[in-house]
Amino acid sequence: MQKISTCLWFDKQAEEAVKFYTTVFKNSKIGTTTRYDETVAKAAGMPVGTVMTITFELEGREFMALNGGPLFKFNEAISLVVNCKSQAEIDEYWNKLTSNGGEESMCGWLKDKYGLSWQIVPEAWEKMMSDKDTEKSKRAMEALMKMKKIELPVLEQAYEGKVPVNA
Repeated sequence: MQKISTCLWFDKQAEEAVKFYTTVFKNSKIGTTTRYDETVAKAAGMPVGTVMTITFELEGREFMALNGGPLFKFNEAISLVVNCKSQAEIDEYWNKLTSNGGEESMCGWLKDKYGLSWQIVPEAWEKMMSDKDTEKSKRAMEALMKMKKIELPVLEQAYEGKVPVNA
């Protein structure tokens, strides 16, 4: 068990969301499930037997999903960052997470169908942004600001000072 993990608050879709997330990421698994008993169900306003929490793992990171009711909603103040090695990997995660009601945003950000924010970014992004040649970083950032889903070849061309093919 990792020392710090993330709890994701859902209205009533925790189990559905966990099943979805574990299909998106190959290295994933579902852990333990707890259910509302009579005492807790009444206090939470949930039916007895409903999933209360469900633990799961995505790419070695532990999470817990909670069916806590409609009181709290996800927003962009918290997002999950997926570092991708290639454009194919960016495309795969982007397409899966925006499917069936997900929303594209800007600069590699999206919301999945449950409203959870994700950043689908290339692993090379950190290097580009921390380059001592600030002109390279500036060109990469300017290219990124025009994108929804990140197009790694365009980003790399901008970083290197080449005219992007899609300019």
